[in-house]
Amino acid sequence: MRSRDAIRAIKEKLSLVDIVRRYVELKSNGPRLVAPCPFHQETKPSFSVNPEQGLFYCFGCQASGDIFDFYARINGLDFKETLEHLAAEAGISIQRGTHDTRQAGAERHQRSARQQMLRMYELAASHFAASLRGNDGAEARTYVEKRGLSQEIVERFGLGWAKRDWQSLADAMRRAGFNPSLASEAGLLGQSGQGRFYDRFRGRLIFPIKNLSSQIIAFGGRIIGDEDEAKYINSSDSPIYKKGDHLYGLAQARRGISAKGRALLTEGYMDVLTLHQFGYDNAVGVLGTALTPEQIKRLSGFTSHLILLFDGDRAGRKAALRSCEMLLTRGLSCNVVLMPEGEDIDSLLRRQGVEAFEGLLAAAPDGLRFCVDVLRALAPRETVEWARNFISHVEVPELVSLYASSLAQHLHLSEEVFRGGLADRKAADRAGKAPASLGSRAKQNMRDVQIMMYAVRYPERLADLRALGADLALQSANARQFWDIIEEWGEAAPHYLNERQKAFWYKERGPDKAPLDNGDKELESLRRNLDTYYASTQNSSVFAALRENMGRGDFAADLDYLRALRDSLEKGHEQS
Repeated sequence: MRSRDAIRAIKEKLSLVDIVRRYVELKSNGPRLVAPCPFHQETKPSFSVNPEQGLFYCFGCQASGDIFDFYARINGLDFKETLEHLAAEAGISIQRGTHDTRQAGAERHQRSARQQMLRMYELAASHFAASLRGNDGAEARTYVEKRGLSQEIVERFGLGWAKRDWQSLADAMRRAGFNPSLASEAGLLGQSGQGRFYDRFRGRLIFPIKNLSSQIIAFGGRIIGDEDEAKYINSSDSPIYKKGDHLYGLAQARRGISAKGRALLTEGYMDVLTLHQFGYDNAVGVLGTALTPEQIKRLSGFTSHLILLFDGDRAGRKAALRSCEMLLTRGLSCNVVLMPEGEDIDSLLRRQGVEAFEGLLAAAPDGLRFCVDVLRALAPRETVEWARNFISHVEVPELVSLYASSLAQHLHLSEEVFRGGLADRKAADRAGKAPASLGSRAKQNMRDVQIMMYAVRYPERLADLRALGADLALQSANARQFWDIIEEWGEAAPHYLNERQKAFWYKERGPDKAPLDNGDKELESLRRNLDTYYASTQNSSVFAALRENMGRGDFAADLDYLRALRDSLEKGHEQS
């Protein structure tokens, strides 16, 4: 199926209620089902599902949408990923938009390879887990006990043991009928210069890495002896895994993050496991990379607030500063905890207990204050450059003034000192645009809103709007883009809108709005507004032409313009 047809078919085959019930307990409340919202911390049932419309809405955090929006938000996925997951669950095949037989065949081959890799990782995880339980896993079990990990944590995170043998996993893959070359491409096996395949993970404690569908897509492996090798190795990037896109433990932590309203972000596998064992089931790790935009995107599907846990050394402070920049400029909030000298999360919790850790959390400065404290150690010129660059990259306009004022106050600088870059950017954005009065801009914005309100409420009647010239009356680029998306996708439009457009869509179709049963009356009201607008526009055009022609001695043309103005005014009077 094409995407539009697949969206419709998925909604027919899968129930929003059934999907939501996987995450919260729904209770009947008249025609609706209600529950505490899974997207923010609360106890009251402000989260509402309308089974008839297939929509959900939270009166607390205003989260809203259909089955695709819920699944994407609860799992931290984008729409394309959500469509693929739900299509697979509904048993629907999606057409990839190509009529090239060879290309379509290549895409089928790639999908088949990815499915085989997922099965390989499932087999490998079972193999490693069995090795940890078996006779050959005694040294690994001793290490796990020494590190204080409970059996519950071992099982929840699926820890395993890669034997010291060179062919243990390779032989298991062969017995299961998997292609060793594909296993090598998946990052499970290595290949010698002579073409012989061997186990890539040997003599290591294994940490399975899952995607948000709880499929195992990669492994991390830690040396537990005194071997002169890298302490950790990770699966290489593959068709099913890209390191900078995922977070360790997110599949296990997503419920804890949603319930607590925040995520604890750290660096190491063991730190994540220790935090979960001590009750911090909202902890995730960055998989040995600096925090990436893709990881932020996944986390922002669950929470807008993070607590960063870093080592207190220079490298840790630098990583924390960079992470704060990325989070704050994207509109998220954060606090920063730096571990005391000589301590890490694991040692602190086990030696000093939860109270000491809670004390660090309580004293953690917010992200912007942490940045200010770090900047004070820099030269004034570096400070100004950082502040200007930071302000120019803030993506949420409402936060610019807040951040600028706070930085100016704490750094003892004038806001103008580092607003220059922002002013230059705004000037460039305004270049070539004709100025408009505040009054005319406000009227035009309201007209755009009125048109789009009707388009959102009755997308099947866009032809009626076009007959009124509504599409030609739209002035803002955002409104025109909004219109184009609705025109192309109809009821499926929300999945192709930006966040502000999507919020507008669901607000206008929400439970506090009038039922969608009065389209003719609403259209007539809009028609009158548009008639008034076009009459006013025509008057302005005639006046402008008359002024331009006056003084040229062309009296015949002057009379034509005056007659046109009279006709326009009379028509406007009749309509009013």
